[in-house]
Amino acid sequence: MHDKLHIEIQSFSYKKGGIPTDQTENGGGFVFDCRGILNPGRIERYKEQTGRDIEVAHYLEENTLMPQFLQHITALLSITIDNYIARDFKSLKVNFGCTGGQHRSVYCADYTAKFIEQKYPMVAVTVRHNEQPQLI
Repeated sequence: MHDKLHIEIQSFSYKKGGIPTDQTENGGGFVFDCRGILNPGRIERYKEQTGRDIEVAHYLEENTLMPQFLQHITALLSITIDNYIARDFKSLKVNFGCTGGQHRSVYCADYTAKFIEQKYPMVAVTVRHNEQPQLI
């Protein structure tokens, strides 16, 4: 039996670290730019929070186009994951970037990880928040 597909999901900052590199043998993967979604970090009460905080999540879900953005992303990822499983691929990298790597990209990475874990329990998923290492 072959190893299962491993999906690495990262949030990152375009300003601080840039797009993460893929160290796997096949390289590539997805990079989604979350800067087209309104930034909760520009609102004073959210500045110190992250995309994991419930207030930020509610803001993104209720006051931005985040739900539609993620609907398109999960549809696209589903096509790829189905194909990768069928072809016995071992790795896929999915990156979400925003200005500071704190709000939008963190929210998207966590949301996507939960989506994949629910839809594809046979897949291994890891999440890393490059600018928010305290979020495990």
